[in-house]
Amino acid sequence: MSTSRFAYDDETFLLDGEPFRIVSGALHYFRVHPDQWADRIEMGRLLGLNTIETYVPWNAHSRAPGTFDATGGLDLGRFLDLVAAAGMHAIVRPGPYICAEWDGGGLPAWLLATPGVKVRTSEASYLRAADEYLSAALRIIAPRQIDRDGPVILLQVENEYGAYGEDAEYLRALVDIYRRNGITVPLTTVDQPGGDMLRRGGLPELLATGSFGSRVDERLRTLRAHQSNGPLMCSEFWCGWFDHWGGYHHVTDAAESADGLDRLLSAGASVNIYMLHGGTNFGLANGANDKGLYQPTVTSYDYDAPLDEAGRPTEKFWMFRDVIRRHEPVPALDDRELPAASFVVPESTPLSGAGSLEEVDPGLWSRHEHLPTMDDLGLVNGFLRYRVSLSGGDQPAILKFAEVRDRAWVSLDGVPVGVLSRTAGNHAIVLPRAHGRLEVLVEDEGRVNYGPRIGEVKGLIGPATVDGRSVLGWEATAVALESMPERALTGEDSPVPLRAGLVRSTFVLDAPGDLAIDTNELGWGVAWVNGFCLGRYRPNGPQRTLFVPEPVTSPGPNAVVLFAQEPPLSRVLTFRSYLDLGPIDD
Repeated sequence: MSTSRFAYDDETFLLDGEPFRIVSGALHYFRVHPDQWADRIEMGRLLGLNTIETYVPWNAHSRAPGTFDATGGLDLGRFLDLVAAAGMHAIVRPGPYICAEWDGGGLPAWLLATPGVKVRTSEASYLRAADEYLSAALRIIAPRQIDRDGPVILLQVENEYGAYGEDAEYLRALVDIYRRNGITVPLTTVDQPGGDMLRRGGLPELLATGSFGSRVDERLRTLRAHQSNGPLMCSEFWCGWFDHWGGYHHVTDAAESADGLDRLLSAGASVNIYMLHGGTNFGLANGANDKGLYQPTVTSYDYDAPLDEAGRPTEKFWMFRDVIRRHEPVPALDDRELPAASFVVPESTPLSGAGSLEEVDPGLWSRHEHLPTMDDLGLVNGFLRYRVSLSGGDQPAILKFAEVRDRAWVSLDGVPVGVLSRTAGNHAIVLPRAHGRLEVLVEDEGRVNYGPRIGEVKGLIGPATVDGRSVLGWEATAVALESMPERALTGEDSPVPLRAGLVRSTFVLDAPGDLAIDTNELGWGVAWVNGFCLGRYRPNGPQRTLFVPEPVTSPGPNAVVLFAQEPPLSRVLTFRSYLDLGPIDD
């Protein structure tokens, strides 16, 4: 219970003492360009929602210990103010752990590398770091609670904790941090209504909510059996799913999802649709799953949601709106309020080289007797280069590592030898000879965001051997990824490099607009437009396009830069009139 303007009794939520049903949709500010936040919020209002929900990613706000960045695309305060300006309420889920198919589940790499730290427990060093982060986030959230005439009506404590641990002391420590930092609105937990997760993941004094996407009646009965009073709420109604590289594009039947939503509302339950609008894992923000097989999440977070990756209404939008209309008032909708149905398609333009990786990034090399990991070197994510001199014979030899996390391009004396891939399960390769300068470029494809492998280190994992003999005396340097766009746009054009390097192009627009870059023949790499990192692209799909938000484009010339780990199969940059997220698994 709570004494705030927003509270709940044995049956329902109460807004200023009157019964209130939450009809919410998830919208992650960190997956949407900030200049498009207002548009996506407005589309949620037009769907019939009265609330917008978001996670808060600790690792994005705190790239280093003792820091908290809330500027630009991380301006949580501005996002919540836009929700309020739209006349809507807000639910905030600060974690500290969020999962969300986000890199590391939102837990910072520097935290995971802290000696002795035990994440998601009441261990002292973890709680100190979590307290510092939450206090910074809550300084933004607390003044925007409904008790202070702001939009925030609920906060969630942790996230599906019952699937991970059973530490009531930890959960109570988080509650204390929330309350100590001025949070007066009700606090909730969320878990899947199955097994013992609801009990393990909650506290008697917190409102338990469920996360599910089907079997609605059964799930609500389970939730009510666990908690005999208080409003029923599905705070993650999964209306879609996420994709992994090398897999299929996941979709769910729109009519079945709409029926599930109707069952929830007919039962009098509150709901948060996950997702209203998924957005994009811009940069290197995607997470990964590992349940015995490592599966990195793709750049698109379309999620088969009511609004697609570009914020346009899908079939689910209209079906969900019809369902909501049967239970709650929905605003009138003028077709002129809807986003454009197609993308701007610029003329195809040639791709040219801008230098090999060695040419554009000489690196700041450090020496190590044994293989260092990315975490040893303080690298949060990205790419790490290794090199070592081999002094064996002329016969072919087997190079082997204990593990590769997550993809490694191997060359000898500047000549590519092959690729080692965690997803393929290989960690050994045949070298043409056992002498020469061995070089390895390693990509962190995304830190695990769910399950027991959260917190694992990245890079090459030793020992390293050649024909069973230890390889010692390594050098390593991080790839200066953030400076790649600037480096690529200096100097003369050159041939597209056949090894890792930079590729560039320029396209011309009459006016800004959303774009879809065709990645089908671009190979393997990371892309920028006008210095804004769109994210990763891959030849193994499922997605075959990269979404370019209108605010990063401009009239006239626009610069495209690719950090290509493998050379493009085409020498032309092309665009599509639609987003191609790949084949669907029937």
